[in-house]
Amino acid sequence: MNVLIIEDEARSARELESIINKIDPAIKILAVLVSVEQSVAWFTNNPPPDLIFSDIQLADGLSFDIYQSVKITCPIIFCTAFDEYLMEAFDTNAISYLLKPINKDKVEKALDKLKTLQKLPNQDIPALGIEALLRNLKSPYKSTFLVNSREKIIPVHVKDIAYLCLDATIVKVCTLQNHHYFLTGSMDEMEKTMDPELFFRANRQFLINRNAVSNVERFFSRKLAVKLIMETTETIMVSKVKAVEFLQWLEGA
Repeated sequence: MNVLIIEDEARSARELESIINKIDPAIKILAVLVSVEQSVAWFTNNPPPDLIFSDIQLADGLSFDIYQSVKITCPIIFCTAFDEYLMEAFDTNAISYLLKPINKDKVEKALDKLKTLQKLPNQDIPALGIEALLRNLKSPYKSTFLVNSREKIIPVHVKDIAYLCLDATIVKVCTLQNHHYFLTGSMDEMEKTMDPELFFRANRQFLINRNAVSNVERFFSRKLAVKLIMETTETIMVSKVKAVEFLQWLEGA
């Protein structure tokens, strides 16, 4: 069986390759692709594999963009940290998923499921899953904002945003690289478009990225003072009502 891996995290790709080789040394890894652009080019110039292991979030976008750009004629097993987008849709069809962190047991079960489905009569495995993928599983959260800077329109990737803050009535964006931009729309509207696994509404003024948090100090009245890796115009306070929820979010619980 010829297998293609689409994964932008080098360590994850190496671990997956090693696991596949241990399960079945006869499986051939055709390539490890790291981006939407590279993957589209590969499919354009190569015959399809027998199976794809695919991450969802890649360096230049979502892997869904690949499958909308080229016709895929083989089953896909997704590797993802976002089980809420995959379980319901994929449990009922031929496309399976591996919830990160990946291990040998998960890969074996996914491959066994595929083998079982392949034995069923008149079973069109790819057709069962690609439609469900495109219809149901595109993330409801923004991956990029377009911001105006003088005469330029600049794409700002959400994962690179350290925090959003309310400056009077305008939403200001600060990136992890400490670049500042402004967005149109309210803070409430912005919050709805941001993945709550990554962003937390600390208070009315601030929506912060978990990766931008440097430390948290306990404040009087059981409030929390959050310090980011860059300076902010004011101390970011979390009320005692939201303190436990915030700490659980920060811990990834």
